[in-house]
Amino acid sequence: MKTRGCCASICQCFFEYSTPKILVIRSFKVGTLNRITQALVIAYVIGYVCVLNKGYQDTDAVLSSVTTKVKGIALTNTSDLGLRIWDVADYVIPPQEENSFFVLTNLLITLNQTQSHCPEVPKTGFDCTSDRDCKAGSRDTRGNGVQTGKCVKYSAVDKTCEVLAWCPLELDKEPPNPPMLADAENFTVLIKNSIRYPKFNFNKRNILPYVNKTYLEQCVFNRITDPDCPIFRLKDMVTEANEDFQTMAVHGGVMGVQIRWECDLDMPSSWCVPRYTFRRLDNKDPVNNVAPGYNFRFAKYYKNGNNEETRTLIKGFGIRFDVMVFGQVTVVCDWIVLTCMTKKNIYNEEKYSYVDDFQLLSNETP
Repeated sequence: MKTRGCCASICQCFFEYSTPKILVIRSFKVGTLNRITQALVIAYVIGYVCVLNKGYQDTDAVLSSVTTKVKGIALTNTSDLGLRIWDVADYVIPPQEENSFFVLTNLLITLNQTQSHCPEVPKTGFDCTSDRDCKAGSRDTRGNGVQTGKCVKYSAVDKTCEVLAWCPLELDKEPPNPPMLADAENFTVLIKNSIRYPKFNFNKRNILPYVNKTYLEQCVFNRITDPDCPIFRLKDMVTEANEDFQTMAVHGGVMGVQIRWECDLDMPSSWCVPRYTFRRLDNKDPVNNVAPGYNFRFAKYYKNGNNEETRTLIKGFGIRFDVMVFGQVTVVCDWIVLTCMTKKNIYNEEKYSYVDDFQLLSNETP
């Protein structure tokens, strides 16, 4: 008996069909509250999620690589070096850097240095009156060598401690003004930038598809006539940063080349192009102008006629250009579907009860 009853219940449940019962409330207050709630939900979805946060879009950050190639010739004529031509192998140091390049614009040269004994340059801590003021083997990071313990004449009026160093020592003085490589303002640099958005398998580079070899050989970046040319004149980049190239070239500095890729993959790929901006990065404080610019030392080594090692010490001043790539790609998510909610009255299947001001009028099925 129990088994027959259980089977009957299962069959009854299996062959049942039910429809939702809709409760219609005819009330000004309830209807107004309902519409306000709907309006708030729609405003939140459209205004905040879609417009402000762009929640209907998926994004990805940019992966980037940068290579550079500088070109140009400079001519100098000085008492130390005479008439000299400078090409890219002379003024780009080192030949390649990661996302940056350095161009030599000014220099102080100390010729024919050899490892020998000479008096230290007069400065605090190195002046002396006798050998007792000099300590043999002493070395100071502000000095140029290792003291021998002797006090020797530096000039007719100055005496300093003798050092074992590369002699003659470099003189600490201001760099030439105007800069020696003033022609550097006309040098050009080809910046090649390749980007990738891995989430969407999207690749592009700043040498756009329509740019051919002929155009690339003659174009120079100009915001009006050639905004897509990847070759830049150094003076133009510095000028766009509201700086004077010749002034900056005396002591050197650091420039930022900013490449921004903002791409919408729902639009044609030809709309995805780089935007270039330039700014000076190192602090140029006219009030506290201590240790201005950018400089470093390097040397070129030789053997003289006596097979003795000699070198030319160069204190180089110049401009370092840091190339910084920014970007974000956006695309409409595949799962976004906009649905228009409509009310359907299917009288043959739905059951209605009408309520007026929360008072139940009818509860029966018609």
